[in-house]
Amino acid sequence: MNTAPDTNTTSGDGAAGTIRIALAGIGKIARDQHIPHLAANSRFALVAAVTSHTPPEGVPGYRTIAEMMQAVPDVQAISICTPPRGRLALIEEALSHGLDVMIEKPPAATLSEAEDFVRLARDAGRVLFTTWHSREAAGVEPARAWLAERTIRRVQVTWKEDVRVWHPGQAWIWEPGIGVFDPGINALSVITHILPRPLLLQEAALRFPSNRPAPIAADLSFTDTAGIPVEVAFDFDQRGPQTWDIDVETDRGNLKLSMGASKMYVDGVEQDVGDEPEYARLYRRFADLLDRRESDVDLSPFRHVADAFLLGRRTEVGAFEE
Repeated sequence: MNTAPDTNTTSGDGAAGTIRIALAGIGKIARDQHIPHLAANSRFALVAAVTSHTPPEGVPGYRTIAEMMQAVPDVQAISICTPPRGRLALIEEALSHGLDVMIEKPPAATLSEAEDFVRLARDAGRVLFTTWHSREAAGVEPARAWLAERTIRRVQVTWKEDVRVWHPGQAWIWEPGIGVFDPGINALSVITHILPRPLLLQEAALRFPSNRPAPIAADLSFTDTAGIPVEVAFDFDQRGPQTWDIDVETDRGNLKLSMGASKMYVDGVEQDVGDEPEYARLYRRFADLLDRRESDVDLSPFRHVADAFLLGRRTEVGAFEE
């Protein structure tokens, strides 16, 4: 969903000026992705951080947005990288200070909360960008274009990784409603973008460790609105090689996206899709939205997660050990 909150420019220099941005939440994803890609993008200047931990080198850190705005009043936008629970108050505070907002996935703790973000941003006249970084993988748009000219027969998604590698010691990942859906929602964000018709969940099987309140694995069965089957397998306990694959059988050949959709194959032959990083594309997109004063909000991947918990049959499995 795109909306146009107002017609203000992003800086005193006009639409092409430098955007003074802050980061909220300086954890692994901020340090691995947001900070280096902001540094590489000439449209942005990282001028502050809101964090209870050590801020990025050379960037002042503040405990709250209000404290930051008092010290650095010309911040224009904020990119929120905190865990999803508790974001409502953070976004309300950001909007109350006139900041445009970019949100790391998943967007919120609940679907109702995420939908409220849209209302809050619209009422405040601010830009809201709810990001799905996997949609910016190099193979996504080429795959979408390739599939648009073909009849899809079936889809298989296999998204399996080791939580110990990607989220070492991070307790928030096991909060209710997250677990394997933290990586799994990346796959859902890709298929909801490349497939031509909406998806409808038919069945879900969720496997919960005996000592965790969130699932470690899930199998989802969808059909699209034309009845085409879309089978999805998520696992957060994958040892050894990690798997992020989407296989699509069509009437004129087979498509494969691998390595999180950064690689694309047609009938087994790798296609040249480039290698621009996802977060470089995300921040270019955010700059464009700010220039045009438009919001970009699509909650469809999050709705499918909510549906999985509504329809999911729960099975308890062995305890998860770090």
